[in-house]
Amino acid sequence: MSTKHDNSKYYVPDQSIWPIVGALALGLIAFGAAHYTIEWSNQEAGFGHWVLLAGLVVLTIMLVGWFGDQIRESRAGLYNAQLGRSYRQGMLWFIFSEVMFFLAFFGALFYARMIAVPWLGGAGNNEMTNQVLWPTFEAIWPLVTTPDGTETQAMGWLGLPLINTIILVISSVTLHFAHVGLEEGNRRKLKVWLVGTIALGLIFLSLQAYEYVIAYRDLGLTLQSGIYGNTFFLLTGFHGLHVTLGAILLIVMAFRVFAGHFDKDNQFAFAASAWYWHFVDVVWICLFVFVYIL
Repeated sequence: MSTKHDNSKYYVPDQSIWPIVGALALGLIAFGAAHYTIEWSNQEAGFGHWVLLAGLVVLTIMLVGWFGDQIRESRAGLYNAQLGRSYRQGMLWFIFSEVMFFLAFFGALFYARMIAVPWLGGAGNNEMTNQVLWPTFEAIWPLVTTPDGTETQAMGWLGLPLINTIILVISSVTLHFAHVGLEEGNRRKLKVWLVGTIALGLIFLSLQAYEYVIAYRDLGLTLQSGIYGNTFFLLTGFHGLHVTLGAILLIVMAFRVFAGHFDKDNQFAFAASAWYWHFVDVVWICLFVFVYIL
C-alpha cells in the first residue's frame, strides 16, 4: 500500500465487502423486478415488489458505504496524481458510454422518421409494401395515427418543453459559476450557485412530470401511441432518469461542500458531477431539437 502523498506508487485499497454487497443488491433488483412485472401483468399478488425494494435498499447502503470509504481515503491524503488521472479517465469513459446509449435511441428515431415511415408510405419503390401493409397510410411525422386507428396528438415545443430547455441551460451556467467559486476559494459563491443549480434541476423534473400528465390526460399520448409515442417517452424518460441521477450527485456534492470538503487542488468528485450535469444538458438540447421541434 502506498504512503501518504507518495506519487511513486499506486494506491491499493484494503479488502472491501462492498463489491459483494453490490452484486447481492443487483441480484435482488433483477429477481424482484422480473417477478413484480409478471405479477403486475397477471394482476396477481406476490412478493416481487418486496424483493425489488430490498434490492434498492441494499444498493443504497452499498453506495453510501463504498463512496464513504473513498471520501475518507481521499481526505486522508492516500490518493496520488496517478490515481487522480485514473478517476478522470474512468469518468470520461462512463460519459462516453452514456453518449453511445443515447445515440442508440436517437438512431432509432432517425430510422423510424427517415427510413421506416417513408418506406411504409411507398417511397423508394416500396409501393407494394404500402398497399399490402397499410394502404391508407400517410408518411408524415409525427405519426399520430396508430395501425388500429387510434388518434393522438403530438407534443409541441412551445410551453413546458421550451421552459424546461431554458431552465436546464441556465442550470449549466449556474453550475459553472459554482465551479468558478470553488476554483477561486469563494465558498459562499460556491454554495449559493450550487444550491441554485439543484433547485433548477428539481424544477425541471417537476415540470417534466407535469408534461407527462398533460400528454396522457389531454393529448392521448402514451407508450401505446405507436412509434411516435414510443420514441418520445423512451428519449424523454431516460433523459429524465439521467437528470434525476445528476441531481442526486449534486445534492451529495452540496452536503460535502457544506461539510467543508473540496478545494481547488482536491475537487474531482465535484468536477465529475459537473461534467455529468453538462452532459445531460447537451443531450436535452439535442432531444429538444430532434424530438420536439423537427
